[in-house]
Amino acid sequence: MDITAAPNQVSDFLVEAQYGIADRFLLAFPCLSDPVRRTSLFTKSGLIIFHFVSVGFLFAFDGSLLERTKKEPWYTVLLLSLFVTTVFQYIFTSVSSPGYTKETMNTGDVTYAGCTISCKISIENGNLVRAWEYGRQPGGDSVKMDSESLSKLLMELYPGGINRNWTCDHCKYAQPPRAKHCHDCGKCVLKFDHHCVWLGTCIGQKNHCRFWWYLFEETILCTWAVILYIPYLKNEAHLSWWKETAAIIILLLLIFSLVFLVLLLFFHSYLIITNQTTYELVRRRRISYMRYVPENVMPFSKGICRNLYEFCCSWDRGFSLDALPTNEEMAVKTKPYTCLDVISCRCC
Repeated sequence: MDITAAPNQVSDFLVEAQYGIADRFLLAFPCLSDPVRRTSLFTKSGLIIFHFVSVGFLFAFDGSLLERTKKEPWYTVLLLSLFVTTVFQYIFTSVSSPGYTKETMNTGDVTYAGCTISCKISIENGNLVRAWEYGRQPGGDSVKMDSESLSKLLMELYPGGINRNWTCDHCKYAQPPRAKHCHDCGKCVLKFDHHCVWLGTCIGQKNHCRFWWYLFEETILCTWAVILYIPYLKNEAHLSWWKETAAIIILLLLIFSLVFLVLLLFFHSYLIITNQTTYELVRRRRISYMRYVPENVMPFSKGICRNLYEFCCSWDRGFSLDALPTNEEMAVKTKPYTCLDVISCRCC
């Protein structure tokens, strides 16, 4: 027997055992086998832990907060209620669907350019048959359609001067205006805004409203925490070195987060009232059907009031797809506002 071969055999055995344990671990937790999902899971867990640490540190070591809790329990109830609401809003937004193009083919609640498409499922000769009905005018007669006709109808949302096959090369589904394929999610997203690495999901038509409310709640919570940490560092004169260091690190992270949140909140508020998306604003020249649109024109804006209504009240009413404006509509949008337009609330 070759004695020199023994160490190599032991090494191979240890390597096989190590990989065997890793494989069994990944089989037990499939969500960790994908590197993208693993990174997303660790990011979400880290953010949730930071929420608990930043708030829990105050309740554990801030004597003035504990005294105020005894005198004014409503103050602590408000703070904890906001904390719980923000954490749940974060989790709810991160697991919500942004609205995928594929889902529009399997739903019965889709609106194309202001007209309703309904999906009816029936069984004929033992086979499942899915038929679409398109009401070209609300309350008018419907026209039965198949998936191919539905894709052709979707092409009507583009101006006649734009000729191109809008079928996604990855999903093989026709892309309506404002949709984009997300390579992180592997799907086409309706009214694609951006892929949020902190949430681990895309922000699109179905969850943009939830995302804005999360930003709003997170901004208030972060502001409140900063207000509590500053007097804690000033008043506690005899802090141990590790408590003071931990408080300073948490405060710096909170201030950095607060600046980022405020800027993001104002930016998305602007996008909402103008009915734009981050992708359309940043990559406007790279979107082929937006190249003919003047820079100062928001082609999908329907006025501030209508934009706010659709964003706040219509996100849970199925899918809604916008048509690109015609040349006549574009000419109207390019006209500057006059005093009469302001009086008549044309901008609204």
